Amino acid sequence: MAASSQTAKKYEADCVYLHSCFAAGKGASNDPRKVLEILSKRNMEELKLIRQTYRALYNRDLLHGFSQRDNPFARVAYLRASEPPERDAEIVRGALFGQSLDPDTLTEIICTRSSLELSSAKQAYQAQYDSNLEQDVSSKTIGSLKEVLLAILSLNCYNGGRVDTSMAMCDAKTLYEAIESGKHIDQRSIILVISQSSTSQIKAILSSYKQLYGHEFMKFLKKEKCGDFGRQLRIVIRCIQFPEKHFAKQLRRKLKDGDAREVLIRTVVTRSEIDIKHINSAFTMKTGWTLESLVRNEFNSNSCSNTDKVYSLAGDFLIALLKHS
Repeated sequence: MAASSQTAKKYEADCVYLHSCFAAGKGASNDPRKVLEILSKRNMEELKLIRQTYRALYNRDLLHGFSQRDNPFARVAYLRASEPPERDAEIVRGALFGQSLDPDTLTEIICTRSSLELSSAKQAYQAQYDSNLEQDVSSKTIGSLKEVLLAILSLNCYNGGRVDTSMAMCDAKTLYEAIESGKHIDQRSIILVISQSSTSQIKAILSSYKQLYGHEFMKFLKKEKCGDFGRQLRIVIRCIQFPEKHFAKQLRRKLKDGDAREVLIRTVVTRSEIDIKHINSAFTMKTGWTLESLVRNEFNSNSCSNTDKVYSLAGDFLIALLKHS
């Protein structure tokens, strides 16, 4: 009981401090580095308890204090303090109903999450927006992107993560025949295999495929007859099988385009307690840069303007998350 009471007091102290930062209506401007310290050193379960404690103390959601969407420091804090399912739901909503459809972000969130994580995100989406995610994806996307994303959204998440190796072998053969049996690929069979499996089962199918045929399934998807469907499916398979490679590739592409900040924020925050170290290794292997060096390059500035200071603080926040992961 003493330990539990002490833990509760620790969270209350965090909440009292955070509330004092928001009291003047200036977000975390009183001492943003203290806010950074609290949110970067607490794990996701602790942050959940802090939000619960904050609501109990002040009858207000902690996230309201970080609602300045044009402030990169507040953006990092908001995403960090959000629970993963509601965070994913909000990111997907923005990708669907922003100024324009964002297929990259949509694919990233839907296809790099486990079946259970995706199921939780779908429930959060329904609760937050009173709307069905599959229906919204169906109405906002077209073609191969729509087909593949809807297949992933219908993944079976009710097998408790168990893998059926015999079925994986059978499905691997089905995939091979769907690609190689004729002049055109059998998209329907491929979609059926994907939609009736969990993410762990899909990984087992892909492993069985390599075991049977000596190379990755994605290699066949590069064939000319696979077309746009093959291109979209290749991205999805990479997200499921090698998510660290997908995130690293996204960052490399955005860095080349000169627009890496938002993807960098989203990647570091959402993967900080999952696979950010693997993403860092994959990124470094391809570029020679670490994620920390990329953050410093994108966010740090020698200028003393308030805008640049906010970006610098956001960069420090991301670096703290990288170091505590």
